[in-house]
Amino acid sequence: MFKYKKILFYIISTISLIFLLSGCMKNKSEPIAKEGLFLGTYCKITVFDNVSRDVLDKAFDRVNQIENKMTINKPTSEIISVNSKSGLDYVKVSPDTFYVVNTAKHYAELSQGKFDVTIGPIVKLWNIGTDKARVPSPKEIQDKLPLVNYKNMILNEKENKIMLKQKGMLIDLGAIAKGYAGDEVKKVLEANGVKHAIINLGGNILAIGSKDNNKNWKLGVQDPFNTRGEYLGTIEVSNKAVVTSGVYERFLEEDGKKYHHILSPKNGYPIENSIVSVTIVTDKSIDADALSTTVFALGLNDGLKLVDSLKNTEAILVTKDKDVYTTSGMKDNLKITNSQFKLKNLSLK
Repeated sequence: MFKYKKILFYIISTISLIFLLSGCMKNKSEPIAKEGLFLGTYCKITVFDNVSRDVLDKAFDRVNQIENKMTINKPTSEIISVNSKSGLDYVKVSPDTFYVVNTAKHYAELSQGKFDVTIGPIVKLWNIGTDKARVPSPKEIQDKLPLVNYKNMILNEKENKIMLKQKGMLIDLGAIAKGYAGDEVKKVLEANGVKHAIINLGGNILAIGSKDNNKNWKLGVQDPFNTRGEYLGTIEVSNKAVVTSGVYERFLEEDGKKYHHILSPKNGYPIENSIVSVTIVTDKSIDADALSTTVFALGLNDGLKLVDSLKNTEAILVTKDKDVYTTSGMKDNLKITNSQFKLKNLSLK
């Protein structure tokens, strides 16, 4: 799930499609910030209120707590304990871990299994984003696919216990845990008097409040075909989470072919459709995180249909042809600044 420190340079250069555009805050105090490697990725929290720097330490302490419970890239964690007991027994976990796994199961049901955190055995085969990345053989993939099935992830809500029914099953929370961490950081900051802040956990953006002049934060939507910092357009948000999934974020190249990191639970290979990136804008970061992958897996039509059915949730989808599709509530917000991209309408049926 969370990548190793030795690939810090890689992570910093690929943190997301979404970056905060520079802008001035008319605050009497200078903003305070803390950045570094957390959750195995580059993170930064910037606060625009007159509060103690201890608030930033408290926020990142919370991030570390979540990582230590949910990572699969450390010697021990609650998720590692669940995985090690697959096919054998329930494991009692913290309310944090249970909530994230339960939310993941909700999105698996919502997408009919196209979002599935039991994809761990397939993720381990590919190892995209690590120095062990490789293209597995068709037989290796076929051998592991029967282990991927969210319906075999059994949850005991009364006792916060989780069991994987089949031996060899593995949960990987890489597509959702970072979003939960963003929400928890927001809680810590707000509990300590923060009213204006930007949380950036590896490109998962969460805006607290608005600028202190009551203007929205302006975010740039990365051009997925260009170098970092080149935008296709901008959006404005306040009190929203913004999360993007794209084919260019992490990939493996072998024999002239690129294999991106968004893997299908159905066939074990990188998902192939017309989409190159999905940006979700909604109230909670955990939902935005899970939905960005879910919508990518569902594809253009079904993905937009799903987002349109959800309250306070909007999406931007970019295709291989540089066509841009949005949900109805995002159409007037997105300002395309790169003429290579065209805003299109899609008639959903």
